[in-house]
Amino acid sequence: MGRQPVAGLSYLIISGTLWGTGGLTGSLLGRTADLPPLAVATYRLAVGGVLIVAFLVVTGRRLPRGRAAWTRIVVVGVLAAVFQVCYFASVSLTSVSLGTLVTIGTAPVLVLAVERVTGRRRADRWMAGAICLALAGLGLLVGLPPAGFGPLATLASAALAVIAAAGFAAVTLVGTRPVPGLDELSTTGLAFAVGGLLLVPLAGSAGGLGFGLSPATVGLLVALGTAPTAVAYTLYFRGLRTVAASTAALMALLEPLVGALLAALVLGDRLGVSGVVGAVLLAAAVVLAARAPTAPVSRTSSGSTRPSGASTVNDAYSSPRVGP
Repeated sequence: MGRQPVAGLSYLIISGTLWGTGGLTGSLLGRTADLPPLAVATYRLAVGGVLIVAFLVVTGRRLPRGRAAWTRIVVVGVLAAVFQVCYFASVSLTSVSLGTLVTIGTAPVLVLAVERVTGRRRADRWMAGAICLALAGLGLLVGLPPAGFGPLATLASAALAVIAAAGFAAVTLVGTRPVPGLDELSTTGLAFAVGGLLLVPLAGSAGGLGFGLSPATVGLLVALGTAPTAVAYTLYFRGLRTVAASTAALMALLEPLVGALLAALVLGDRLGVSGVVGAVLLAAAVVLAARAPTAPVSRTSSGSTRPSGASTVNDAYSSPRVGP
């Protein structure tokens, strides 16, 4: 068993931190432009994707070729759209706290379960402890959902949040298997452009996408599409090349942690005692996940990964916060 690669962890830590700025930036954009949350999420994907695609064109980068590359791009784009739609549908039925708690809390559990079933990672005390700390900390940080929701609405909201978590978990697991000829920047840009286009008709019918142009709204739109979207996801996919998917999913817990701290510092939100304790537990979970030992990873000629020493025979894939 070895330690997680430092470079890969650094990419994931930066991406999680940048995701944490997305909640504040998206909230400010929603208020300034009077946009509903789903419209903010749509613009986030579309603008982030278009900015990367424009960069690729200006720098003379060639677009990916081949069925495998474009299949990956479409899959990631669809999963990103599903995540956004299900998360905001969950929030609309009950509350931000329930949607956030179930979505972000379930994702690392799903990833670890898939890793266990597929033999990518053995159960260990480090990851079990990190997940327990994460769930406890997340519950304390976001708080309990307010009372007054019927059992059917609560159940439907939780189910949609689980689907959203499954979407993010699938993106994480898919990202651990690179496709030859497709880098992280192209994956993020083209996939998010696809995801944003898929959300346009839904967002348009669910509250509209129109808003008044001003320096403030344009600046917030560019900021949302750049740091917590284009840069964060590119670094996340890069980190997935060398770090276990379950560890990466736990690093995403930096999003609600950083988001809560920024809301307290910038918007004046009060965390309270339970919020502070939750933040400390989340930070401890992230540290524990980063220090968790893992089997060394080697690469096959096709670019996929497997534990070092494994047999090659029969080897076979962030208004409400805007989510990671």
